[in-house]
Amino acid sequence: MPSKSKAKGNRFERLIVDVTKDSGIPCKRAWGSNGAALGMHEEVDVLIGKDFKIQAKCRKAIGQWMIPNENVDAQVIKGDRESPLIVMRYDDFIDVFKQKLKKL
Repeated sequence: MPSKSKAKGNRFERLIVDVTKDSGIPCKRAWGSNGAALGMHEEVDVLIGKDFKIQAKCRKAIGQWMIPNENVDAQVIKGDRESPLIVMRYDDFIDVFKQKLKKL
């Protein structure tokens, strides 16, 4: 039987796939959370479309300062001497991704 954290991660990956597929975008989960099953690097958990690679991380809590509030579309965060990252609600990301697909 898998550990509780592994089961939690699997549920999260399936949620990502379900939400993405429900929006009409092809998506698949790497078997065993190992991207090698998809012909990708082992860190890839989910493949959206043909080439958008996702690594899913699920934690009990994340810092509240990282969560975009309702007045913004996304939050850009950065650690010292690190590259900026963007944080946004997944539904908003799906909308942006669908717009990108329409332009192709």
